[in-house]
Amino acid sequence: MPDAAPAPISGFTAPGFEPVQDAFAGNFARGEEQGAGFAVVLDGEVVVDLTGGWADRAGERPWDSGTIVPVYSTTKGIAALVLAMATEALPAGYETPVAEVWPDFAAAGKGAVTIGEVASHQAGLPGFAEPIDPALWLDPPACAAALAQLAPMWPPGSAHGYHPLTWGYLVGEIVARITGRTLGTILREDICAPLGIDFRIGLPETEHARVAEILRPRALADLGEITPARRAAFVSKWSAPDRGGAIWREIEIPSANGHGTASAVATLYNAYATVGLIGGKRLMRPGTFEALTTPRADGPDLVLPMVTRFGAGIMHNNLKAFGPFEDGLGHCGWGGSLAIASPSRGLTCAYVMNRQSNSLVGDPRAVRLVEAVAGCL
Repeated sequence: MPDAAPAPISGFTAPGFEPVQDAFAGNFARGEEQGAGFAVVLDGEVVVDLTGGWADRAGERPWDSGTIVPVYSTTKGIAALVLAMATEALPAGYETPVAEVWPDFAAAGKGAVTIGEVASHQAGLPGFAEPIDPALWLDPPACAAALAQLAPMWPPGSAHGYHPLTWGYLVGEIVARITGRTLGTILREDICAPLGIDFRIGLPETEHARVAEILRPRALADLGEITPARRAAFVSKWSAPDRGGAIWREIEIPSANGHGTASAVATLYNAYATVGLIGGKRLMRPGTFEALTTPRADGPDLVLPMVTRFGAGIMHNNLKAFGPFEDGLGHCGWGGSLAIASPSRGLTCAYVMNRQSNSLVGDPRAVRLVEAVAGCL
């Protein structure tokens, strides 16, 4: 039987960044990839934009510059930018109690929970402890309404625990209550469409043919002891919807179903390297950017089995999963996607792929690429 054809790799690498292309090709040579993209923005200029491999499971459709893929929780760092923009309409910004803009959220003793606490995973709502119909996740307004009625699993503000899915429904409803528009609409109309950025939260059916097929991981992530919070967030039969179908793509889940290219993700995350600027467009005031990125939660995570540090929806690099950048800001997504920014270096990197691993944070494929970039600086 003849050997499989080598994975096609194409794109652009600026002089001096050839080791990044070598690292990208190396991930394929080790058999770790099906298809992937990687992009780097340095001081506002694209210095790496690579695609490689296959967009389908059969290895017949090359992954090219028009291929998009869901980036799962890497979506959160993008949604956090839109939330930051929305908070500028509020005199108290992130310190506004959620119930001021969403009165039903005050149920079960949550009247004092602030927008900043929700955004930094401190609200105590990582999932549904009691059974629900998983189809509820496919109706964002109804899911948000159900979350508003829940009692927190810990006293809000006393600790934090990653909210893998619920974060997006909560933040999405907050943005809608403040602005009268959905988070995905604001992202599309105010940022991506004017700047030509190929990224959506809420993907219309006309774009589905461009989406890469996902190869699920063969093993579950190691969550450590399965506590009630971890069971609600990750383990129960109702902790997630059926992911990848047409409805899942079309609705807005700001925590999980952003779709785009690596270059689009890098362009959006570049706002974290430029105090809220994308392509010369200022998304927010510098003070709002500081409020977005300043750590609000730091310590043992009640859902992830590690110490995490969060701003208002963006992760800090305390785990060194974002390369050797002390000021690194970013987010990981289920299966391995990653986007990071280093404000001091004016650097942004984004990695997307369709062969998922079971890494919770810092997929080795992405880490190799970011380390290769660091070695070129």
